[in-house]
Amino acid sequence: MDRVLLQPRHQLAHANMSIHPLSAARARLLEHFSVPDSTFGERWALLWDAGDFLPWDKGTPNPALEDLLENRKDLLGGSVFVEGESGALPGEKRRKRALVPGCGRGYDVLLLASYGYDAYGLEISDTAVKLCEEYASEHGKDYPARDESIGVGKVKFILGDFFKEEWEKEVEGAARFELLYDYTFLSALPPSTRPAWSLRYSQLLSSSTSGCLICIEYPTYKDPATRGPPFGLPPKVYLGHLSHPGEELPYDEEGSLLENQIVGTGSTASLERIAHWQPERTHEIGKGTDWVSVWRHI
Repeated sequence: MDRVLLQPRHQLAHANMSIHPLSAARARLLEHFSVPDSTFGERWALLWDAGDFLPWDKGTPNPALEDLLENRKDLLGGSVFVEGESGALPGEKRRKRALVPGCGRGYDVLLLASYGYDAYGLEISDTAVKLCEEYASEHGKDYPARDESIGVGKVKFILGDFFKEEWEKEVEGAARFELLYDYTFLSALPPSTRPAWSLRYSQLLSSSTSGCLICIEYPTYKDPATRGPPFGLPPKVYLGHLSHPGEELPYDEEGSLLENQIVGTGSTASLERIAHWQPERTHEIGKGTDWVSVWRHI
């Protein structure tokens, strides 16, 4: 059960597919991903390699994330510094670590660093990682420290598969993160991976009281019966899977989660939703339909 539930600041639009019609771009994505689930990573990498069709690239960080970082210290903690790793000197501090899986060109990673986090972006494509590094080199100055007394955190982009552990060796210190951020990443994955997606986040999220997973829930307007990516993701999908990490949950033939048939109360790996609201600002495609959820270990 949520400890904090914020009421929407504006009326949720009665969205349907007529609001976001099947565009040529979406049709091209559907055709490109008419492949077995196990090959999705390769197909995303092919799009990055070609470079002529990147409809998910919005060119800026998501304003909803910026507003959360700026205004919700009550959820994230008042400081970006925590006690050092095991073996550190008494009183030694380090910056909190943040991870953005499927980071795209790295806009949100740079935003997190500007708030003082040591920020890591993870991508399945070597081309995407190189583009991230180029963008950071050319535009890092556009993401100055939001607080001069805190400064800017480190930025690192990593090539790797979110579901595997090999990339973790590229993280300075233990590969556990005080902030995890998911926007469009889950919608890019086939539904069959949702149990593994939720379990992986539970494993990567720090167990400290300041550890938070932030999800910008998108696309909530899309009928789950339609194919993806992006796959339709009503809030109940996030709630069901993150409350039951690693578990296979019941879905009907149309792809809708049967939340009333979920058995049990989760496990020691379960995450708890501590806040849920509609953002005043987000990317244009999600206005009126995006939700923000924040999660912690129980």
